Amino acid sequence: MNDILDEAYDRLHGTGPEWGDELSNHGPMAAEVLVRRGHADLVPRWLDAYITRLDALPAPTERITEANWRSALSDFGRVGDWVGYFKDQLREHPWREVPAVWWPRLLPGIVAGATHGVIRVSHALRTLLAGDESPAALTELAHGLAWWAARSTGVPGFTAPAGSLGSHEALEAIQRIPSQQGQVAVRFGQLGTEFTGSLAALRPAADPEDARARLTDLVTAATLKYLTHGHGSPVLLVHMATAPNAVLNAFPALPRELWAPSLGAAWAASAALVATYAPPVGAPRESLPVAPDVADPSVEVLGRAAANGDEHVIKFADTAVEVYARTGDHDVLAAALRVGLLLGG
Repeated sequence: MNDILDEAYDRLHGTGPEWGDELSNHGPMAAEVLVRRGHADLVPRWLDAYITRLDALPAPTERITEANWRSALSDFGRVGDWVGYFKDQLREHPWREVPAVWWPRLLPGIVAGATHGVIRVSHALRTLLAGDESPAALTELAHGLAWWAARSTGVPGFTAPAGSLGSHEALEAIQRIPSQQGQVAVRFGQLGTEFTGSLAALRPAADPEDARARLTDLVTAATLKYLTHGHGSPVLLVHMATAPNAVLNAFPALPRELWAPSLGAAWAASAALVATYAPPVGAPRESLPVAPDVADPSVEVLGRAAANGDEHVIKFADTAVEVYARTGDHDVLAAALRVGLLLGG
């Protein structure tokens, strides 16, 4: 299965992280999920269809160094330079050392690529943590870090958690922006003092293990929220769950002292998506799908996602089955089915 994934990575590494009008390249992330979830046989044909829409990776223009990297941050025109920089770093250092240095540098810009930067990094780390340390897997980590750096974007009004609410309660208390219309930048531009107060309302983590527990709860809450509120923006609201889950899955590759600040950043990204895209009132539960009544509903949900073929459906199902394994809550699987229904499956 590693060979199938590595071949997919190799095919995709000539393509850029975005295509068309700033649309995201989900190819490596979806391929990783399909392989890890037992559908490796579908990857070559899925990729044959998907790769035709992608643009080439922009050519490098100027070498990035430890002395000048700050001037290249948030400059998407230099994404090719960033790929070269991180490939060099991963050749020169053990792979765990590179995210240990760069995660805290990139964390303030967690919204990069509508959170796809951190998500792609996490999927690459999951491959490496599973034992595939091939050149293709290392290059995939370089591409993910490069995208995050080149699109580095912070959450407006960010403040660290300082309140008393748990993850579920804090997510439910998020105030919506005055007008949920327009592109991401327009909506994020409306995030003001009320939103900052919502961010501060989350209880801070007492220690790294508490940060992991709190982030785990946030992933559960956000996955469930998609079931009732996902129609507000079927694509973008996927990431209110997959982005914090990406951060959670990256924890085993990161120093423990980075876990608490990672909770704060992931919380801010998820909360910002709720504030700007989730409708104030959810759909009634009786109008929504239910989890399959089968012996192993996780396998059924993953199979439906693989058959659907939409990259967002595949990635959300991956998150949902992780939450289900921890909680046994069938509604998280129903949320995965709703993604498929909303996105044409």
